Amino acid sequence: MLKSDAAPARKTPGAPEANTAVGNTKRTQLLTGFPGQREEVSVEPATVEERAAFEQTPSQDVTPAPSPTQPASPAAEIELKLLVGADRMAHFGAAPVIAANARNKGTRKRLKSVYYDTPERALRRAGLSLRVRQSGTRFVQTVKTEVADDPLRRGEWEASVPSLAPDLALAMPFIPEKLRERLGTQPLEAVFTADVHRHTRIVDLPSGTVEVACDQGELTAGDRSVPVSEIELELKSGSASAIYEIALRLAEHGTVKPSIRSKSARGFDLAADLPPSARRPRKLRLDPSVTLDEAFATILRACFLHLLQSLPAAEDGRNPEGVHQLRVSLRRLRSALDLMRSVGALSNLEALRSEAKWLAQGLSAARDWDVFQLATLPAIAKACPSVAGFDALGRAAAQRQAEAYRSARHALDDRRCSLFLISLGGWIETRGWRNGVAAEDLGRLAEPAVNFAQRVLSEQHAKVLKRGRRFKSLTVDELHRVRLATKRLRYLSEFLLPLYEDRKSARKFARRLAGLQEELGIFNDMAVTASLLDGLGTDDRDSAIAAAAIAGWQARASIGMQQGLQDSWRDFAAARVPWSRQGEQS
Repeated sequence: MLKSDAAPARKTPGAPEANTAVGNTKRTQLLTGFPGQREEVSVEPATVEERAAFEQTPSQDVTPAPSPTQPASPAAEIELKLLVGADRMAHFGAAPVIAANARNKGTRKRLKSVYYDTPERALRRAGLSLRVRQSGTRFVQTVKTEVADDPLRRGEWEASVPSLAPDLALAMPFIPEKLRERLGTQPLEAVFTADVHRHTRIVDLPSGTVEVACDQGELTAGDRSVPVSEIELELKSGSASAIYEIALRLAEHGTVKPSIRSKSARGFDLAADLPPSARRPRKLRLDPSVTLDEAFATILRACFLHLLQSLPAAEDGRNPEGVHQLRVSLRRLRSALDLMRSVGALSNLEALRSEAKWLAQGLSAARDWDVFQLATLPAIAKACPSVAGFDALGRAAAQRQAEAYRSARHALDDRRCSLFLISLGGWIETRGWRNGVAAEDLGRLAEPAVNFAQRVLSEQHAKVLKRGRRFKSLTVDELHRVRLATKRLRYLSEFLLPLYEDRKSARKFARRLAGLQEELGIFNDMAVTASLLDGLGTDDRDSAIAAAAIAGWQARASIGMQQGLQDSWRDFAAARVPWSRQGEQS
């Protein structure tokens, strides 16, 4: 899925890059879109103001610069990419949704772009990109930035320039002050180029007007290059649901892969010869006065953004953090959908949850073998140098790891995955959970989110405490149930504790909850390791000895960890909850 990157062939999972990590510091040890379904959107979606491009030419008056301490407010660029096979681009250009609704046959251009940054990549680290694009005899300089917690929206500023050379003075008003000072002392350099043939058409739907740009070409950095074959859907006016409506209908016409990965991100990774990055989810921010409906929208957008950001790295396969973060994003999404169940029978919720579970199951084995190969096996092998067989065991495990990655890639490449992503995005954008909801449930969505948060957090907290009674004497199976309840509370807390962000007790509670989940997770990793070794079934004597050494090592380690686990439980159980009246005073 999301082979946007045309990345080099993935290395054998059993032999990762030296700088890869499992991603856990302590554990180094619409729009339904599903086949056969169709649903009319009965809720009026939020309307987005038509984007007004910020253009400056030598003959125009320059818009006054913003405050020296703040960059200018961006024009809103709302865009989704669909990655397609190069030999299928003409097929999609003739798709009914475009042929029947396009204003005309459109325009064709060759776009040559040069992307710039400092040698230390100061712009990219700040979440900015600077390019100059040539179209015919015209040169346009563009600064872009990400918009937090939104998968479609980006900030964009444009200015006319006389050549492909950048004019940093025109970009300065749109760059944060601290970065401006650094740019004043660091020269810009060309990092990579894009040479793209673009066919653009304007498509009018009742829900909005979308610019459909079919791009084919390549990105080049030094002696490396990757192909570009994608359809960009950019909202010009109306609701962003129009983007998802076109995307869904194109997906029904053929294989497409949704992506938010920009040409800039691909080009910089190409220049550095790096795999796509895999980010952890950003911390949510919720105003305490927000309604439950708006809180749901914010939470789901953040989950969807994390999911889309994780996909390229998961598909590329060179960085194990990609599969890990994708699984985390799917667990967070399922937890968010479970949370929404508390309101009532919300439209299409169960279908989306089922698809998220299906995709997560396709990734589980790859993640389990990553942890074993990159953390468990090398740590114990280093601690037991006199035991033979770790190398042979590693080779056997690498075969299973490669099989697991092939299964994961099969799930990501499945058309079902694309339909799920597009359907989920459209459902979030139109707040499709409102459709067909009973009047009393709609009323609950309009209530303050803090009322809902207090109830669900209290209920789940009580469930964790109940399952952890007589903690010292709990069996392995009982500890597993405590872990599951704790994990659910952790996700609920990540979603809802931002409502109590001004309370010290919120930060203390979050730390203690995270510590408990970490300790319980280590025990779960040990159980997973035992299951992997049982299923490995190697007949090699040395491998069997190494497997026995791992089992013995972990059994001994579990005894030594008991006290730390009990201490974490005691700290958690004693923590003051931030949603109580006592927590309010903390």
